[in-house]
Amino acid sequence: MTLSRRRLDAAAGLVGAASAVAASLSAGTGALQSLSAGFIGVALGLARARPTTAWIVAAGGFAALDAMGGNPLVIEMMAVTAFAAGRWAERASAIVGVVVLTSLSLICAAVIDDSLVPYFLVPGLTWIVGRALYERERVARRLTERARELEEEQDAYAELSVNYERARIAAELHDIVAHAITVMVVQASAGQRLAATNPELTAEAFGAIAGAAHQAEDDMSRLIALLADDHATGHVPDLKLVKELVARAAGTGLDVTLSLEGDREGLPTHVTQAATRVVQEGLTNALRYASGARVRVLVSGEHDALIVEVVNGPAPTSSVLTGHGTGNGLRGLHERVSECGGQLEARAAADGGWRIRARIPKRVTATAS
Repeated sequence: MTLSRRRLDAAAGLVGAASAVAASLSAGTGALQSLSAGFIGVALGLARARPTTAWIVAAGGFAALDAMGGNPLVIEMMAVTAFAAGRWAERASAIVGVVVLTSLSLICAAVIDDSLVPYFLVPGLTWIVGRALYERERVARRLTERARELEEEQDAYAELSVNYERARIAAELHDIVAHAITVMVVQASAGQRLAATNPELTAEAFGAIAGAAHQAEDDMSRLIALLADDHATGHVPDLKLVKELVARAAGTGLDVTLSLEGDREGLPTHVTQAATRVVQEGLTNALRYASGARVRVLVSGEHDALIVEVVNGPAPTSSVLTGHGTGNGLRGLHERVSECGGQLEARAAADGGWRIRARIPKRVTATAS
């Protein structure tokens, strides 16, 4: 409680006591009755900080007045005291308070031989008014707390959304840049070896480098456009992109074959996108670590899932990029396939090569809790 609030409560007690004493004296009551009335007025100063203590003190004052033959101002003082008990006391204390005060009010009516109805109704009605204000304040306080909680939850959700978008953008950048750089480095290495002996193949190598660079530039431009435009929807991927990836990889000199099997119609966007990324990561790794090895790509539609497999044989020679991988590609691929409810396997093949296999459900099913 602040100092100003304490002063306000003290002032209320002093004003209440002075008013009760003055009114009691003007009504012709005795000094003890006026003192008891002032005692009740002092209790009003405790009503907000100590509501239970306040109505108990006031009840003592009313009991003293009843013992001294009553007081014509009891009903007015009772109204204020009952209102204070309902307004600030907790539920149990407030209920006990109104019962005690109403009982003392009725005793006073009997002592002064007055009608019981006002002495019964006034404490109850004023207590109800005070209680209504108490409940209204409590509801408002709860709504304020809930609004603050919702705001905190909204901030936390926004932060999670930002982190998710950052991770998604990082994955997209990796998929675009890693594949393009791998192609360019492999072809540049081949071009260096062929420069003096086979100008025609050298030109093809540098043409592949240029093509990879242009493709990466186009993919980056689309990604930047999506980030800049709130209403952009971007290109909806389908399995045609898998054919393009395989054709582009074959154009770099990779010995790659593609097998398309089963039912592949009507696949959801997230499934085709994940399948495309699996093929892209598999081809990128084959170019990076097993350049010259044979690569087999399989896309097979089962009843409830799409199977995507990229298998490459062992590298004929040591790659210039061996040992330069970060592992981010496979980690990101695991996360992407898991988000679709699928499973990803990436391990060494029996012949010393490498195998990536993903099983991606065509429909994501809810997990029973």
